[in-house]
Amino acid sequence: MNDTVKTTTTSAAHTRKVAYAVVLVAIGVALAPYTSFPIGVAKVNPTQHFINVIGAVILGPWWAVLTALVIGIIRNALGVGTLLAFPGGMIGALLAGLMFAWRRNLSFAAAGEIVGTGLIAPVVSALWVAPVFMGKAIPYLALVPSFMASTIAGALLGVLALKFLQRADIVDLEG
Repeated sequence: MNDTVKTTTTSAAHTRKVAYAVVLVAIGVALAPYTSFPIGVAKVNPTQHFINVIGAVILGPWWAVLTALVIGIIRNALGVGTLLAFPGGMIGALLAGLMFAWRRNLSFAAAGEIVGTGLIAPVVSALWVAPVFMGKAIPYLALVPSFMASTIAGALLGVLALKFLQRADIVDLEG
């Protein structure tokens, strides 16, 4: 009997995470055409970082990365993203999730998103994604300002959204 309750609870939690991930992907894809714009050499999308922070906090690091991956694939298929969306979204989502899991603090989640996307993703993009998959050289310092502007705006909006959701008693950030 106890195993059945545990399995049902685990199954319900998994189903809830899938549902949240689907909703976050839908929001990220729906808003992308309206919030993607070029800054320097990259097409930025602050909505991705907004979604990353929310996903990292509500779903955890691995689900947040998966959500960012799916949004990146769909954005590229729709022509509102570039291949730089993958390291830009996924690395930030991972660090945001790990930092939130470590400290259970929204500021740490935002900091993880900003460091992951604003500082680490440009390295991966400049050294690997741009030359190997895009066939061009993009200097690291050319990517940092655009990635940083996008992630700071999106991470702050994500934190604000989570605070509103908590205040409305829709999400519990304490548990």
